[in-house]
Parts: sequence; C-alpha cells; structure tokens
Amino acid sequence: MSRYQEINLNSLTTYSVKERFSKVAATAFAKAGKVDTGAFLDCLPNILCAADFKELVAACKAANAKGKPIIIGLGGHVIKCGLAPLIIELMEAGYVGALVTNGSVAIHDYEIAYFGQTSEDVSKALADGSFGMAEETSVGINTAITNGSAKGLGFGEALGQAILHDAPNAKLSLLASAYRLGIPICVQVAIGTDIIHQSPRADGKAIGDCSLRDFRIFCAQVADLDEGGVFLNLGSAVIIPEVFLKALTVARNITGSVKNFTTAVFDMNMHYRARVNVVQRPVETGGKGYYFIGHHEIMIPLLIKSLI
Repeated sequence: MSRYQEINLNSLTTYSVKERFSKVAATAFAKAGKVDTGAFLDCLPNILCAADFKELVAACKAANAKGKPIIIGLGGHVIKCGLAPLIIELMEAGYVGALVTNGSVAIHDYEIAYFGQTSEDVSKALADGSFGMAEETSVGINTAITNGSAKGLGFGEALGQAILHDAPNAKLSLLASAYRLGIPICVQVAIGTDIIHQSPRADGKAIGDCSLRDFRIFCAQVADLDEGGVFLNLGSAVIIPEVFLKALTVARNITGSVKNFTTAVFDMNMHYRARVNVVQRPVETGGKGYYFIGHHEIMIPLLIKSLI
C-alpha cells in the first residue's frame, strides 16, 4: 500500500448532464449525402497544398482499390465540429480500415449519442469546481469500461457495444457505428486527461486493461499499412501522434517491414509531434507525408466528399 494519501472522490458533488449548458448540439452536425466535388478538385491548381491535396485523395482511392487500410486518428475537436456523420458515411462506404482516438473523442461521442449535446463551458465550470462532473457521463462510460474489461473487450469495442444497444442517437456515434460495421476503433487513454477519471467509479485496472488491449489491436492494424496504406491524423496534437509512432515500431519489429505508405495531418495549427511523428519519421523509409492546416469543419468534409 502506498504511504501517500489519496484524495477521497466519494465526496464529489455531481450534477445531471441534462442541467448543463452545452456548446454543441446534434442538430448542428454535418449532414451525410451526395456532393459533387469533382469539378472543384479539377479547378484547383497543381501547386503547393492544392497539388498535395489531390495527391492525398489519389493515394486514398488507390489504397481502397488495392484493399489496403485507411486508418483514421481523431482528436476530440473533430467530434465537437459535428463531423461524425461524414466519417460514418466514409466508414459505410468501405474506406476506413480502423480508427484510433484519444479519450475525449469517446466522451463527446458518448454524450451526443445519449443526450444529443456535448462540450460544456469549461471556463465557467472550472471556476466553481463543477467542470466534468456530469453524473451520467462518468457513470455510463466507467460502467461500460468495467463491464468490457470483464469480457476481455477493448475500450472502443466495449463503449461502442453499449452505445449501439441503448443510446437514442446511436446513429450519430462513431463508436457505435464502428462496432456495428466491425471496424476496430481503438481508444488510447492518458490517465488524468479525461473527465471520467475524476469519478470514484473510475477503475484504473479496467481503463488500463481495455486501452492497452486497444493499443495492441491498433498495432495489428498499423502492420497492414505496408505497401500502400494510408494513415490520417485528424486533429490530435499529442496523443495520437505518440501512439502511432509506438504502434509503427511494434509493427515493424514483428513483421520486419511496414513501409511505402502515405500519412497526412489535418489540423488548425502546425504541431511538433504531429509533424515529426506522423508526417516525417514514419515515411523516411518509403512513402510520403502531408500536412494541411485549416478549420476542421471545412477541410475534413472536403477530404471525405472528395473520396466518396
């Protein structure tokens, strides 16, 4: 037993998520459907990022035609920008081999699925200590993870299964859609970064067990990038770039070769880890990396609709 004192979380004051002001509602999400982007792509110059964008679209289409995976890494802001319906559309079109996310994606996805809203006012809630204290979110996710660990499931699989079975807005959930379609969605958690860790219901053994299982699943998916796959990092500055680098070295260590694939980052700013760990280092032995800077709510729909 540790000689240091832990804080007692049983005395926390929580509230119902239904009473919380949320900045994002499901009614504002993107709408799936047919869009003709061919003419727009044709009018772009073959210069700088426009040429890079057309190259990436071609690489993704080539990967799909070759049966190579397109793996999508996600940060939470992508969900808060209302882009889940378009990513689900891409999944249903057969373009996505796997997804890997940080913990915030799982939380926002869960809240949209169950409550139709997400993203609290952090500044206001932090001032009085109520930030992240929504009872239903912590209880629901932690329960699903504890149950999933007992069943030997990964974090994404356990939560996706729970959402698919009883969430009123499951059709808007990446986790539920991935479970329904049989697509691995690996949730890579850093302990202490997510609001569900604030709860006395958080079981560190279960969280670690499920997230580590997801990492090993992700490593197996990364191994399939060899000779033609694509890895897209959409909006994660730290967690996903770090996890991708470790998964790639595991895959190379075991298989002997994972090279000649394409990587790309879409984010609103240039970040060191995303640039070095996704765009540069992984393709030094073969392949090409791209970095696109722009608002998620514009750039990601453009990419997805250019593919399907």
